[in-house]
Amino acid sequence: MRWWLLSGAIGCEVAATLSLRAATDHPVWYVLVVAGYLASFAFLAVVLRHMAVGVAYGIWGACGITLTALLASVLFGDALTALMGAGIALVIAGVLTVELGSQAAERERSREQRDVETTP
Repeated sequence: MRWWLLSGAIGCEVAATLSLRAATDHPVWYVLVVAGYLASFAFLAVVLRHMAVGVAYGIWGACGITLTALLASVLFGDALTALMGAGIALVIAGVLTVELGSQAAERERSREQRDVETTP
């Protein structure tokens, strides 16, 4: 469930950011900007009840950056260079590293808790 909520937060944030770009030409898009950011933060707040903040925010940010850059290139003709692609890859690699570190910490915490519970 938390992954669906995080996906919703990402989707709303990307929609709001792309709408912000569209609103520069057509102000009616500001309605979607406000609604998208409000929904994104609401989803993210619920996700944070079930996921470490560093992991949730990292995934939210990395996916938001990646999807926004790709979709802005398609929708608005924004530049998307090889160097930008390398930067996006580094952001994703960083988030994956944080996620793996979080999982390792959780396993260690569980192991320590088991050890305390089994010690007489």
